[in-house]
Amino acid sequence: MDKFRIIFQFLQSNQESFMNGICGIMALVSAQMYSAFDFNCPCLPRYNLVYGLGILLVPPFILFLLGFVLNNNVSVLSEEWRRPRGQRGKDPAVLRYMFCSMAQRATVAPVVWLSVTLLDGKCITCAFCTAVPVEALGNASRPGLSPGEMERVLARIPCKDIYDGQELIANELAVRYLRCISQALGWCFVLLMTTLAFLVRSLRPCFTQAAFLKSRYWSHYIDIERKLFDETCAEHARSFAKVCIQQFFEGMSTDLAAARCHSPRKAPADAGEAAEKLLGITDQGTMNTALKSWHRCKPPLHLHPPALPSSNGWAGEKQSPTPPPVPRKEMAAYYSRV
Repeated sequence: MDKFRIIFQFLQSNQESFMNGICGIMALVSAQMYSAFDFNCPCLPRYNLVYGLGILLVPPFILFLLGFVLNNNVSVLSEEWRRPRGQRGKDPAVLRYMFCSMAQRATVAPVVWLSVTLLDGKCITCAFCTAVPVEALGNASRPGLSPGEMERVLARIPCKDIYDGQELIANELAVRYLRCISQALGWCFVLLMTTLAFLVRSLRPCFTQAAFLKSRYWSHYIDIERKLFDETCAEHARSFAKVCIQQFFEGMSTDLAAARCHSPRKAPADAGEAAEKLLGITDQGTMNTALKSWHRCKPPLHLHPPALPSSNGWAGEKQSPTPPPVPRKEMAAYYSRV
């Protein structure tokens, strides 16, 4: 348990680096998932578009949600957004900063999936094979084909083993045409995402440096305050449970001593130390009230200065004049008379 506690504390202290590592792992997982995925186009006119766009868009949406689920700050953001105002106001800029920070990390894996999918070209080939310009690439003058039949023939382009429209358009030509368009879209998408990430990471702090620093500071404060509150509650719960269990066994030992005429054992010193950590909250109702008060009316972010002692002349108080030193001759005469 101590090893797991040390690992957990290390992950908490290096949360940002840990989340960046999680984003990188999810990106690699998304790429591996696509490479291991068995893509099977249905080769039917009304199903190719749904299947191709579904494979292109649904997994990125799932990965985007997983990026939020794996981020610990989601609960912090929702708690800060839903809590009552109380004595502490809520800054929308801080909430926007927290959401944008989580969204940036959650977008990495979907971007990798979309990039790999577009560069591979299977989804675009399956989804838009019926839109191949036969007039420009093939022989549209083939007699005896209605628009419905031509659409059915073109829908079989991704399925090379059942394609029977070589006289209409060559299968390899149509696949190369659609894959070329898909790869062009993929590289444009990669360029767009890279440029957007560069602008967000480098130029945003330059224009709003003060607001950026303020939002980042209070975002870290909210996260750290929540962690310290949880740790304090856990320490209080541990002390409360320790004192309750100790009192239970003290009562049992008292009853046994009364029945057997033996003197009860003394309570260990740990119980007294645990009782000091309770800070006056020694019953369930008071603890529930304190927790509700923390949620409904958090204390304002204003530290009251401690009361300075007046004996040392602090806080602007006048010091009492020090008496003049007594000469050594007079001190020696006094001690000789004594």
